[in-house]
Amino acid sequence: MTTRINKFFTITRKMLSRYGWMFAAVLLYSNVASAQERALTLQEAIKLGLDNSKTLKLSQSRIDQAVSEYNQAKDRALPTGSVSFMYSRAQIPANHLNFGENGIFLPKSANANLGIANVSETLFAGGKLRYAKESTDLLVKVARLDVDNDKDQITFAIINEYYNLYKVLQSQKVVQQNLSSVDQQIHQAQRFFDQGLVTKNDVLRFQLQRSNIELNGIDLESNRKVINYNLNILLGLPESTTITLAGLPAAATTVAPLQNYLDTAIAARPDIKQLGLRTEVAESNIKSVRADRSVRLAATAGAYYVDIAANPFPTTGNYITPLTFGATLSWNFSTLWTNKNKEAEAHIQRDQTVINKNIAIDNVKNEVNTSYQNYLAAVNKINLLQTSINQATENNRLQESRYENNTGTATDRVDARTLLYQAQINLEIAKADAGLAYYNLIKSTGTLNK
Repeated sequence: MTTRINKFFTITRKMLSRYGWMFAAVLLYSNVASAQERALTLQEAIKLGLDNSKTLKLSQSRIDQAVSEYNQAKDRALPTGSVSFMYSRAQIPANHLNFGENGIFLPKSANANLGIANVSETLFAGGKLRYAKESTDLLVKVARLDVDNDKDQITFAIINEYYNLYKVLQSQKVVQQNLSSVDQQIHQAQRFFDQGLVTKNDVLRFQLQRSNIELNGIDLESNRKVINYNLNILLGLPESTTITLAGLPAAATTVAPLQNYLDTAIAARPDIKQLGLRTEVAESNIKSVRADRSVRLAATAGAYYVDIAANPFPTTGNYITPLTFGATLSWNFSTLWTNKNKEAEAHIQRDQTVINKNIAIDNVKNEVNTSYQNYLAAVNKINLLQTSINQATENNRLQESRYENNTGTATDRVDARTLLYQAQINLEIAKADAGLAYYNLIKSTGTLNK
């Protein structure tokens, strides 16, 4: 017995030595395959897509740009200052001025160092700097709303692809169920044919039905691959990842009155808020143009360093340091007649923004109403399809019973099975369409990510 056991272990070691790489390869392949498959809930998919979205990263850079412009507008309200230093040397070949008995004699050469430092601040400019800050602050808010709008668009794109994948996967399940059922029918028909109860044509009908179901399955698998690839791109996953769905949230079965959704959309839609902010920007621009007609008051302070020595550093008796303080009051009164067309243009831009907002509100109302009606229709369609499923199931049961009792034809049997198969697929698609229609309704109100 001991000899046999040792021989067994010797053979086992040889097999592992020779074929161990094959086992390792199989293990590695199974690990890679499992790593390429990922189950996601809808909320996980949305979070993953938003975190990896290149569009949102671009939108964030626009916010950063708007904030930078706002900070620049604030900087323009700060005092301005400058400092300069100049050295010059003068050579004076003709240095004598004759005024009769007396004259002026200048040195043959002279040095001069001149340093200047000044600070200036605008005390009043008709509020122009304040209006500039208001405008850029509003544009920062507009940029932030761009991000909210992009989030809604990206989120809905993910939801749409997620539900499309759900439709395909559910349809594939129905296909597999029906293939299994048709195989049983083919087996039964073949048995009846062997017994001489049915013709060969009856068997062929069931086989033809199976072929049609298989063709549908091929189309579904092709669609699944396309949708899966699109989702991988949206979510930032490796392109070879196979996505499986870890549950689908049930859509709401009850809805509020249409007016509730309309009111929510007007209050929450980012595009409507943006147009409201752009109206405020236009109003601020009108005030800024008007400010050009105002007087301006600025305060200045300056310091000078004048040194006549070649050495730029102060030496007693060689330099002076005058200090100056002052205020400047100015008024470009020509703006009284040169600015009127600028103001007219600013008013036109403001009016256009108001009109665009009103048009957008009408479009939003139409969008919300369409989404609302589509959702109601989708829910009603589920109820009707559920009734048709019950009817098709009962019809299929009756035709199956008739066929087994040799009182019905194979044609009736195949038709009944086809109707049930189609009704099952239609119901799964309708459920997904209802869920998608609900999210589309929420998106139309601007509350998809709230």
